[in-house]
Amino acid sequence: MKHHEVLQLLLQLGIMLLAGRLFAEGARRLRQPAVAGEILAGILLGPTCLGALSPETFSALFPAGASALVLDGFVQIAVVMLLFTAGLEVDFHLVWQQGRQALITSTLGLAVPFFTGFIFPYLFPAFFGFAHSGSPLAFALFMGTAMAITALPVIARILMDLNLFKTRVGMLIISSAMVNDLIGWMIFSIVLTLIGKPHNMAWWQTFMLTLFFTVLMLTLGRGLANRVLPWINRKLAWPGGLLSLSLAFCFIAAAFTEFIGIHTVFGAFIFGVTLGDSEYMSERAKEIIHQFINNIFAPLFFVAIGLKVNFAVNFDVWLTLTILAIAFAGKIAGSGLGAWLGGLSRAEALVTGFGMNARGAMEIILGSIALDNHLINEKVFVALVIMALVTSITSGPLMKWSLSRKWK
Repeated sequence: MKHHEVLQLLLQLGIMLLAGRLFAEGARRLRQPAVAGEILAGILLGPTCLGALSPETFSALFPAGASALVLDGFVQIAVVMLLFTAGLEVDFHLVWQQGRQALITSTLGLAVPFFTGFIFPYLFPAFFGFAHSGSPLAFALFMGTAMAITALPVIARILMDLNLFKTRVGMLIISSAMVNDLIGWMIFSIVLTLIGKPHNMAWWQTFMLTLFFTVLMLTLGRGLANRVLPWINRKLAWPGGLLSLSLAFCFIAAAFTEFIGIHTVFGAFIFGVTLGDSEYMSERAKEIIHQFINNIFAPLFFVAIGLKVNFAVNFDVWLTLTILAIAFAGKIAGSGLGAWLGGLSRAEALVTGFGMNARGAMEIILGSIALDNHLINEKVFVALVIMALVTSITSGPLMKWSLSRKWK
């Protein structure tokens, strides 16, 4: 990189982190997810606002070239790290404790929104912006996955704010969201193989290696983590040793899944599940990793979302409202029905449906990857980002309203 390109990159990183932090704090003061503020910061810095008001300033601050390429590398690393932290949240012991209720709720909470999200784009591809040069099946499968997946960190924060985290309903929502995330990311990884990205393996080889990798990591990998983590905690500097080795193996797992034709995020997510489920991975260690990633790399990714597209030009009101309707109806109906069939009261089932409806960061990551792989266009991406924010913002108030109705 040349001198001026290094200068541009450093200015980009500094401005993005500064703007992301300021707007995230503003969002928190309004009791909204920090991600909403970070995306708003990106929209203001991006082509939607700064690019429209002062194209010269925008082009000077975010020019094409070496600095843009390196910045994109930072963003890609941020995505990998975010999925790693999402995997750390998965706790299989909690899922087993919930048993039948978690199985029914997670199954219907995944199947119903997946079906509604799949069938409409498959039947009406032109309305949903499908590019006819691609695969209609892959496009519809992605939309189904986008409607089905949840945002575990957002849900956990909402439950804590409402003092529901340790309740029966709270534990059911968390355990069901864990299963949703695990299955959802597996489906999305398969969808990416259907796009036809060039790599050295046939689709069936990719599928078999993905299945082998997942089973190996969740069985032998978990056992190995239980043996290695105590040694790391005793012999290496804490928390530096754990942090560096965790991220090192996270990147290796991500590199392996990228090599076999699956996106890097799947390897990072599965490794996070493997590590986070170990009894020797303390909550304090998880919190240190979360703080490091969520306060440095996460803002870079979410601010970069606003730099990707022009939200004003690509905003389609009918497409956005349709995606919102499908997202709300499918997730609330599926999760609520599953909770009710699992033995909860109607009021508790409705609370579960509202809680599972929060999409948040995971939805935005899905959309970003799909956009980068030309699976969706800018209008669908903008609609998905808005849907992720609306479901996250409304989940808490809707749960609170449902609880107040329950006790009247």
